[in-house]
Amino acid sequence: MIKNIIFDFGDIFINLDKEAIDKNLKNIGIESLPENMLLNCKTFETGDISTENFINSFVEQYHSKISGQNKNEKSVEFVRIWNSILLDFPIQRLVFLKELAKSKKYRLFLLSNTNDLHISWIKNDWGSSLYNEFKNCFEKFYLSHEINLRKPNANIYQFVLNNNKLKAEETLFIDDTKENTEIAKALNIHVWNLKPKEEDITELFTKNHLS
Repeated sequence: MIKNIIFDFGDIFINLDKEAIDKNLKNIGIESLPENMLLNCKTFETGDISTENFINSFVEQYHSKISGQNKNEKSVEFVRIWNSILLDFPIQRLVFLKELAKSKKYRLFLLSNTNDLHISWIKNDWGSSLYNEFKNCFEKFYLSHEINLRKPNANIYQFVLNNNKLKAEETLFIDDTKENTEIAKALNIHVWNLKPKEEDITELFTKNHLS
């Protein structure tokens, strides 16, 4: 019997354009990122590099490609590119989540690979009222850059289970990335690998993932 639900954030609640960053980088002549920059992205996601240092690493490496008259303007342009992945938050998903939280039938958690720039953009775009309304639906709100762990590493799932005394077999994890759900499944957590544009979190019950 499912007693706990752990939700991903991107493409579960907020829509994403996962190709936007690569597309915008290619538009300015950056075809692919070298290994050191890809590592920086992962390190930023676990909060092990500061926002300032992360931005500077891109601006310094691609100074001639990023538009702007000075370092500050180039930094602003890079942040715009970096946040281009983030789209809208359909209101019906918030309505669904609030009703689910109000029912108190399940313990609800959020577990997201995200970083300071993305969550700052969301807070600004949504406004504090909407952001807090969303966040308050969850018992715990876990962001990778705040807990220094990231999916799909097994230790992040174990962290959530242990921290909240959850039993894996009583827990459902919902994520749009197959690799993430496969690792959770190996820990005996029930999973729904939601397919964006084909499925929606509001179909949680109609898709027979829960009764």
